[in-house]
Amino acid sequence: MDIDTPLRELGPVDAQPLIDAVLGMAEESWHVNEYRQNAYEVHRQTQSLVLVFCDGWPEMTVTREPAWDELKDVAVPLMHDILTRHYPPGGTIIRAMAAKLLAGGIISPHRDSHPSFVHSHRIHIPISTNTGVRFMIGGRPYRFEVGNAYEINNQKHHSVMNNGSEDRITFIFDYLPAQAA
Repeated sequence: MDIDTPLRELGPVDAQPLIDAVLGMAEESWHVNEYRQNAYEVHRQTQSLVLVFCDGWPEMTVTREPAWDELKDVAVPLMHDILTRHYPPGGTIIRAMAAKLLAGGIISPHRDSHPSFVHSHRIHIPISTNTGVRFMIGGRPYRFEVGNAYEINNQKHHSVMNNGSEDRITFIFDYLPAQAA
């Protein structure tokens, strides 16, 4: 969604239960759903734990995916806390996933073009990061800190480089407000 600024800081969140759960997931869990990596060139150097995903527009089907059962108990309360504090009620979470950018990996500059991205808020909750991670939005670098949440303007070109020696993981969810649904 074009939010009239590249990045909106949503402030501190209690993400520790989600962080612990995501970091505790087995390596094979990151390979159960590789749709994004296979369908989108920009995500080839990533891995995902997908909880919720949508298909279609404007009629959408939102489905629970393999990581739902393992992460819902810690992810849903955190998402609802953020939504209650920052967004109008009545909308729908249409995507939710932990996304890992491998050490040395790149998500090349792109703009999220599917119509659902134009109408939904894209919220990031860092799970792990390092000093070698560079997140660019609209040509400017931003640093995301664990313990905070952010909304990005996914209608601007954005990219991520992980020049660190550790993987970078962020929890991402998309919220479609009721008036856009």
